[in-house]
Amino acid sequence: MQMEGYGLTTAEILYRMPDHPGLLQLYVWQDYDLAPHFPELCAFLDFWSETLQGPLHSVRVAHNHLIEPSDWVAVDGVISIQ
Repeated sequence: MQMEGYGLTTAEILYRMPDHPGLLQLYVWQDYDLAPHFPELCAFLDFWSETLQGPLHSVRVAHNHLIEPSDWVAVDGVISIQ
């Protein structure tokens, strides 16, 4: 999955409490996702908007590729550990 371009994505989601709209609550979401379009995060936010009562205020996103293309090296051979 990481070799396909996925990286660890963290989103800080601020939303309004349904019963107290003047208050903001923080929800932290984390999953593997593809930057820059973030299809997993967009699907989650769509689910949130359609299903949950707390309206979204803002979303802040951080993304980190855990394995960069230069970090991966193909090795031709077998290493035996005794």
